[in-house]
Amino acid sequence: MRAMILAAGRGERMRPLTDHLPKPLLPVAGKPLIVWHLEKLATAGITDVVINHAWLGQKIEDLLGDGSAFGVRIQYSPETVALETAGGIATAGPLLGPEPFLVINGDIWCDWNPIAAHAIAQELARTKHLAWLLLVENPEHHPQGDFARLEDGHLSDQTGMLKTFSGIGVYQPALFADTAIGQPAKLAPLLRAAMTEKKIIGDLHESFWLDVGTPERLAALEYRLKQQL
Repeated sequence: MRAMILAAGRGERMRPLTDHLPKPLLPVAGKPLIVWHLEKLATAGITDVVINHAWLGQKIEDLLGDGSAFGVRIQYSPETVALETAGGIATAGPLLGPEPFLVINGDIWCDWNPIAAHAIAQELARTKHLAWLLLVENPEHHPQGDFARLEDGHLSDQTGMLKTFSGIGVYQPALFADTAIGQPAKLAPLLRAAMTEKKIIGDLHESFWLDVGTPERLAALEYRLKQQL
């Protein structure tokens, strides 16, 4: 299967660190954040990777190249302006192909193993669900959560205990069939509409996850990883 790493954000909350460096290239425990993602994907046998970029995107291409140094094959989906999540995925659609694919936000850290995405993709294809999302416990900066996992495995934003969407999901291309290529579009409205038709499933990840959105959280991740090395 293929994977996409979302790397087009400006990283405003990371300034001034991101004034001259795109957020996915910020170093953590000795290597750029996005390299940690690439190495995990390679280990999981997911070696065809698409990366979108906008702000200082050429620096991402210059550093990562074709991905061979990290055990993957990278294709890029450059954006003149950031297209939001759904717009970015839809625009990269021709590179992602007709089968279910994994998407990971480039500015998160999670110890979820992407090897699980292979079976999830097969499940989506078999059941005709449009997406699978990984939920996590609500962090302090997002206490309201996003979606709830119901007893039957479907997700809802209308009932149940809301958890936070991790930024990790497996998607059917059909979810983005009506999303214009090259135009900004948010993901949440697509997911909520599909939830009303019971087309979205998911799981709760109860181990470590972090939205690496501020210098303070980047420093916290740096400390945690160095303790493990």
